[in-house]
Amino acid sequence: MAFDDYLEEARLAGRALADYGSGLMRPQLRLGVTGLSRSGKTIFITALIHALLHGTRLPVFEALTSGRVARVRLSPQPDAAIPRFEYEKHLRDLVELRRWPESTRAISEIRIEIDYQTKRGAEKTLTLDIVDYPGEWLLDLLLLDKTYEEWSAEAIALSRQGPRVLLAQTWHAQLSSLSPSAPANEQDAINAAKLFTEYLIACRDERFAMNLLPPGRFLMPGDLAGSPAVTFAPLEVQPGETAPQGSLWAMMAERYEAYRARVVRPFFREHFARLDRQIVLADVLSAINSGPEALSDLEATLSAITACFNTGRRTILSSIFRPRADRILFAATKADHLHHLQHDRLENILSRMVKRAAERSELAGAKTDAIAIAAIRATREAVVTRGTEKLPAIVGTPLQGERIGEELFDGNKETAIFPGDLPEFIEGENDTWKFRGLAAGAHHESDFRFLKFRPPLLDAATGAQPSLPHIRLDRALQFLVGDRLE
Repeated sequence: MAFDDYLEEARLAGRALADYGSGLMRPQLRLGVTGLSRSGKTIFITALIHALLHGTRLPVFEALTSGRVARVRLSPQPDAAIPRFEYEKHLRDLVELRRWPESTRAISEIRIEIDYQTKRGAEKTLTLDIVDYPGEWLLDLLLLDKTYEEWSAEAIALSRQGPRVLLAQTWHAQLSSLSPSAPANEQDAINAAKLFTEYLIACRDERFAMNLLPPGRFLMPGDLAGSPAVTFAPLEVQPGETAPQGSLWAMMAERYEAYRARVVRPFFREHFARLDRQIVLADVLSAINSGPEALSDLEATLSAITACFNTGRRTILSSIFRPRADRILFAATKADHLHHLQHDRLENILSRMVKRAAERSELAGAKTDAIAIAAIRATREAVVTRGTEKLPAIVGTPLQGERIGEELFDGNKETAIFPGDLPEFIEGENDTWKFRGLAAGAHHESDFRFLKFRPPLLDAATGAQPSLPHIRLDRALQFLVGDRLE
């Protein structure tokens, strides 16, 4: 182990010891909420906070339904260097303006105090810190164990698979023109980073729904935009070889190391390594829309995510010297885009992904689960009669610009839609996904590009805070927090 690694371990142990000391006075739980692009992290956190504060019907959340929760309140933001999660703004967007909040672009945090009675009758308070961060940042943790040469080889090999080949054409053309041993040239580095980033952005487009796209700050650089820390790209080099001094290769490798040291390690030390529980949100429906290759990519991403977690049974020693995420929940979002008859199939698809991902990673000692949820339900169910046939349908208000055939929606008209049945999947060769009844490489016959809906219209005429409808938010809360309220 290198000296820097020993130093990092010492820092982690020191931070863990400080957190443990503060937790002795009052029980504390740090819940990490992350997810891949368009999975609904902000919506989930807003709905969770609102449900706790206003007593939303949560039948599976035992502590609330049994009456043991006495009071829930927001507390001041505990970490001076982290922005507060803008709960009130996001709730106003959802309830008053009926628009979905903006996506997570950076880390934020919010603290909730839960006064409760244990099952033995003792009065206690649980401090729940919810940490929101982009899923792209989580995937960056994989870089901590990779050299520049290893990352380059993996990134280039991945770009030559499936639909990525066409999306990477412009970048590949520039890549083939570069000599790694040539003298370092700033303009070559800028162009390479620009084209590589454009390739990553194209992969994330909903037509392809790719998720395995590190480095995460290339997609959301923030105040790093234009800095050398995000001005590098893969080169055709071999793991184990050494870069010539003063070469383009050496410059790229140096910037890659700066990215790991100044961006990835601080995030791991200050935020990720301190999490006790974790929920990972995934937009499985978008992957289904885009076909088996997108599903395989999502599964590979979940495998990469599970490899990032420091998991295991929580003990006193682990709490003091190296905290562990002892529960991880994987959630397929947007279940309200389907009739409830299809929820089990959506959940089974995610469960299969998680199971196979866990087989490739180390989740020993951690309790995991996979569910289908809608933190805020934008639709309701109905039965539509078509001739003599009765079809299960969903009713909601499609977003402005959504279309079914020739019908273009204006964002105000409510409509009933038959979402269809999810296709059945079976494992293909080499752990790929394919659709039952279709030849290898073929796409599903039906159009599963589900409409996007506006948030539901809520009745706030009484002046009281309206309840936000949901699907299985209570089950998620019980898994993530329930045992700490016993």
